[in-house]
Amino acid sequence: MTDPAPSLVTDVPDSILTGAPYRIGAVTLVAQGLGALARFYQDVIGLKAVSREPGTVRLGVGDTVLLVLRGEPEARLWTPHEAGLFHTAFLLPSRADLGAWLEHAERLGIALTGGADHLVSEAVYLSDPEGNGIEIYVDRPASAWRHAPDGSVVMRNERLDHAGLVHAAERPWSGMPPGSCVGHVHLQVGDLEATERFYAGLLGLDVMCRYPGALFLGSGGYHHQLAGNIWNSRGAPVRTEGTTGLAAVTLVADGETLASTRSRCGNAGAFFVEDGDTLVLRDPWGTCLRLVLRQ
Repeated sequence: MTDPAPSLVTDVPDSILTGAPYRIGAVTLVAQGLGALARFYQDVIGLKAVSREPGTVRLGVGDTVLLVLRGEPEARLWTPHEAGLFHTAFLLPSRADLGAWLEHAERLGIALTGGADHLVSEAVYLSDPEGNGIEIYVDRPASAWRHAPDGSVVMRNERLDHAGLVHAAERPWSGMPPGSCVGHVHLQVGDLEATERFYAGLLGLDVMCRYPGALFLGSGGYHHQLAGNIWNSRGAPVRTEGTTGLAAVTLVADGETLASTRSRCGNAGAFFVEDGDTLVLRDPWGTCLRLVLRQ
């Protein structure tokens, strides 16, 4: 409960995300090598240092914190079969920005782990030096998203138009541009039913898409602010303290959403802590969720 609530990005690419009851504020990661990891997110991903203090570096865009790195040199390295982070997804304002980042990554010799056209978005993937997954993506306009008869958003893994994205670049990459934000956080979980009970039942997110082995949850009509999958982590137990990787996710909520979540948690007997206008609770695998009031 020591991280300050991040300021809000107000000029994100699509109003459907701007006005959503929930938005991702910041992601907190535990790092063995704090300095090296901070340099990676600055040099490769394009974040800027917002503040530094002993053992902690806060990175973001302008004055907005998107990523908090907490140094714990003795922490055990997280393994890919544990519950935790699948990826932090940084949303860029335009295809031109994603194309510029791709050129930048190529110049640096950064190896991508994948790329896909998800119909709602175009995305590329990589990992940081400590194995934390990263997505860099751009949304298609919400008016172009397809919906199934049951109202769910249609998302797929189609071939990415890499050449078209690079061609769309208008200027060299010079860091993550204004309007960039953490669009969503994708988690590794042990069980999808428990994920739905917690994130939909308690937090009040909507199930936007069911995919083999994964669940996508959104707010305000957005395709997803949070997701969970069991592709590598089926049956994973509660995470142990003292490991690297995901430590916390901050969700920015409006007052009505925060109040209704507090009421549901109380009625269900779920343990939570109130810290002023912040509600702190843990999901079934020990991931800390900090729900802060939108200012």
